[in-house]
Amino acid sequence: MAVRMWLALAFSVAWAQQATDLTNDERVTARRLYPGEITYGLLNGRTPGPPGFDRAMAERLGQERFDALRTGGENITGGDHDAAAAVLLRLKADPEKLKPSQWMTVRFVRSNYPVAHGNTSGFFRTGQDADILLSGIDFNNAGGPLLFNHPMGIATDGKRLLLADTYNNRVLIWNTLPSANVPPDLVLGQKDFTGNDSGTGRDQMNFPVNVTTDGQRIVVTDTDNYRILIWNQFPTRNGAPADVVLQGGVGTIDAPMKRNFHWPWGVWTDGRKLAISSTGGGWILIWNRFPTQDDQPADLLLRGGGKLGTPRQITSDGTHLIVGDHNPRMGGPGGGTFFWKTFPTRDDQPYDFYRGGDFWLRGCFTREGRLLLMSGTLHIWNTFPANEKVEPDLSLGSYNFWAGDHTGVAVAGDRVYIVTGNANKIVVYRSMPTKRNQLPDFAIGNPDIHTNTLETHFIISNPLPASNGKSLFVASGFDGKLYVWKHLPDRSGAHPDLVYSFTPGDCDIALWKDTLALAGGKTVRIWKKLPLDGNLPDVILDKRIGSVQLEDIRGVALDDRYFYLADNRAGKVYVWNGIPSNDSEPVMTLNVEQAWMLSSDGNYLAVSTCFRHMVLVYPVNELRTDAQPRMIGQRARDGRPVSVRFNGVAKALVAGGHLFIAEGFNRVHAWRRIEDACAGQRADAILGQPDFDSVRPGTGRNRLHTVSALSFDGSYLWAGEVKFSERLLRFSPVP
Repeated sequence: MAVRMWLALAFSVAWAQQATDLTNDERVTARRLYPGEITYGLLNGRTPGPPGFDRAMAERLGQERFDALRTGGENITGGDHDAAAAVLLRLKADPEKLKPSQWMTVRFVRSNYPVAHGNTSGFFRTGQDADILLSGIDFNNAGGPLLFNHPMGIATDGKRLLLADTYNNRVLIWNTLPSANVPPDLVLGQKDFTGNDSGTGRDQMNFPVNVTTDGQRIVVTDTDNYRILIWNQFPTRNGAPADVVLQGGVGTIDAPMKRNFHWPWGVWTDGRKLAISSTGGGWILIWNRFPTQDDQPADLLLRGGGKLGTPRQITSDGTHLIVGDHNPRMGGPGGGTFFWKTFPTRDDQPYDFYRGGDFWLRGCFTREGRLLLMSGTLHIWNTFPANEKVEPDLSLGSYNFWAGDHTGVAVAGDRVYIVTGNANKIVVYRSMPTKRNQLPDFAIGNPDIHTNTLETHFIISNPLPASNGKSLFVASGFDGKLYVWKHLPDRSGAHPDLVYSFTPGDCDIALWKDTLALAGGKTVRIWKKLPLDGNLPDVILDKRIGSVQLEDIRGVALDDRYFYLADNRAGKVYVWNGIPSNDSEPVMTLNVEQAWMLSSDGNYLAVSTCFRHMVLVYPVNELRTDAQPRMIGQRARDGRPVSVRFNGVAKALVAGGHLFIAEGFNRVHAWRRIEDACAGQRADAILGQPDFDSVRPGTGRNRLHTVSALSFDGSYLWAGEVKFSERLLRFSPVP
């Protein structure tokens, strides 16, 4: 026994030395040959490692830590990347075979669902209902009290816990602090724990982002209704209506007003003061006395000296003020955070310092004066920082909190509750963390701290559909997955038959006969035989095709004649004859500023231009480098007015002679004849809104929220919503 243990220890030390005992030149060579984009996939288990890799890394890092990296229980550090690169160098692994664009895993799902037969006729009608919902449970069905959907805001008064379950349009309340995965006691915004439709009543919500309380009052940012909801006392029944409503959205977004705000996200109160963010427009409103009447104007307005861009989150203890901003006007990339050392007492009181480069921070203070702020992790300052150079006393680095919009933290005593919305749960520390690698103790809304119920319920982030009338393929525009239904599902909540996982980055999907293409970033994947049986792509094009350098692919399309790619950064649409190989040169290149998603039916090529707010339509048989497109959504070149203007265009779909346009006003325009759209005529139908004039987002059978992806298979129109909803809806033509 002792001999075996000694041999095992000696073998472990030998491997560790192989992984680390490199010269400086060897270390440089290792990271050059095996950059992070390669070692990341190996460390998290998505890329199969070469023989000996897993054993070497387990012995180098310890089996427990290596397992935690594989399950997402610990974050991958720079040291992990260095160790992996060193091991690969010692193993003489071929870098080309480890490229992230090459790896792909397939999961087969035991799924059972009724099959749609596609016997539809007619066309679409304005305001009609969708008939099924995928990437969710069902219409007006949240799945119960403990199945969240991208919760974003969390608060506590030290006795109770409140959660803004944002995509479910509700606020959940635990009357006693939960010490395990127990259901909440009350729900606001819905009549029960099942419903999740949006609404505009005082007892309803539409995308509630944040919640705060002083122990007596509850304040909610009802974000997509452009209002603040206030309960003067803690409710005792589900669905209780708000007592006070502050309604925004009544003025222009570029005219700051104390009586108005747009798209409010952040909120804070101590029962005396109230502060909210006007995320749309870029200002902060402060009430020096807590408002007691509907639409009561604020006392102070802050713009950060014009530096606030889209202020998201507010953190305060009544003495200090912190504003996390997604798009600060500071001249640098990324989000940042503004700090006031004293709570503002006059209009546009200057901020004291700004901290950039760490997303936008949001959090809370403890009674002892500690400051806890979230970004991609949890930062803890033992006292309020004097300036932007003061680093946190502790930053947790061992757990993936999923940075972005969907994180927040609340403290009750020593207990720390963290909402991590992209992982769809609350994780809890029973006492204040003291170690960088300390893991949460338990989760609420999930069976454990590692499970993600978005994945177990097949809720797809940014669903991009493609259907041929027999099968349905849905790519995720967020996390590198392709979901396959071998047959068209005819029931809401139907689980797919297969799930492919690969390197994230896909932004568009195209289906033509038996060929399926996914494209995004710098990579294109093409199946010449539809991926119905777990078969891998036949063609993978990475970083370049011929002399074309792929930089920011946003769109892909194909037809009997051409293969098309839209590169947003280059401002080009590249066109090849047929499916390209690595060395194929395009036969023509179209200059298109902000080229986005593409679509072709063999007769027309449609190019959406996103924030140029228009669609370009090219007859395929007239394509050439200097071709002049028909423009939809902009004044025509001959000066003729247009009948519709768009607020951003994500997807324009040509199919069967029809044209469908998904745009930022949360609606789909549908023309029976693409020629009518090109002639400037108004659409024949609007989906997602009750009429041509309504634009407010919502969830329900006849409402859409940030729709940006479409597919029409001749029988059904599939509409995918990106954040902030992520549903996939099916509409049937009306006879």
